[in-house]
Amino acid sequence: MQIHRAEENDWPEIAEIFLAARRTMTYLNAGLHSDAETRAFIRRMVKRSEVWTALHADGKIIGFAALAREADGNWLHHLYVDPASHNAGAGSLLLAITKKEMPQGFSLWTFQANLGARRFYERHGLTETRRTRGTNNEEGLPDILYEWRP
Repeated sequence: MQIHRAEENDWPEIAEIFLAARRTMTYLNAGLHSDAETRAFIRRMVKRSEVWTALHADGKIIGFAALAREADGNWLHHLYVDPASHNAGAGSLLLAITKKEMPQGFSLWTFQANLGARRFYERHGLTETRRTRGTNNEEGLPDILYEWRP
């Protein structure tokens, strides 16, 4: 498996991973955005953000991480792995590149209901710093702020 910086034309594969991963999150409101709206969002994200991809030996993208350096700090906005490729190390490699690219630390949000993500982040040294009822996310779901500080 290899990690590469995404190119603009990688967005369709990245969008399909995002859609597939979100479909497994049964606690989400499935009707919030259409697949077309989600693909447009991912296309913009890949164009405007620092996105890293995990590639299988055959060259297929199996995961991605979207990083952002913002006025309020460094953020890992998205880290998704194709559900068919879970537990193969892609998520760990993507988190490692995030730590390398943001050595001073970063923050991320995840849903409280996303137990797998919570275990993953905690196993990799991120610390829960705050919980909310979800009033500031469009899904309206309770969430958790995690931080990684070296």
